[in-house]
Amino acid sequence: MPTLKKIVLASGNAGKIREIAELFSELEIEIAAQGDLGIESPEETGKTFVENALLKARYAADMSGLPAVADDSGISVDALGGLPGVRSARYAGENASDDENLDLLLREMADVPDDDRGAGFHCAAVIAFPGDEVDPVVAEGVWRGRILHQRVGDGGFGYDPIFLDEAAGKTGAQMSREEKNAVSHRGKAFAELKRKLGERIVSAER
Repeated sequence: MPTLKKIVLASGNAGKIREIAELFSELEIEIAAQGDLGIESPEETGKTFVENALLKARYAADMSGLPAVADDSGISVDALGGLPGVRSARYAGENASDDENLDLLLREMADVPDDDRGAGFHCAAVIAFPGDEVDPVVAEGVWRGRILHQRVGDGGFGYDPIFLDEAAGKTGAQMSREEKNAVSHRGKAFAELKRKLGERIVSAER
């Protein structure tokens, strides 16, 4: 098991980079964004969140020679049969903005009654290592809520402004980063990832 002194965040999404860096902030690990190392994201051709996360992490690890952390996440809406799913970031087109994706989802949900607006954010988080000698560490998390009819809040990113956490009574865009990390799909996935990584390190030291 390699010593984790420096890792690469395999993402070009500024919002994700901030959240992931914060989730790893208590660990004594130097963190570099892949863009700072001149690494671009590969094409996401996976059919699941786990497949895409592994694809991105393995690419960044092999390009940098360092362990790489990646996540793939998106929102699955019950009334739309699980869409946008793995295409959440590209729902309105390959180069769509957050606002364009969000507007399309709101239009498609316009006539859906409140009782049928359930949805879940899903996240697969992985750490991959250069080469094939060490298996990746994989974890997943889900955050259930409901799609609103309009934006509420001005924080977060992506679909946060229309995703209501009913237990908290807030959208993802109304939550502080600490509140969101405690309940979100990404917070859950990375907590599980760190737990599994810790077990792997302890096992390797025995």
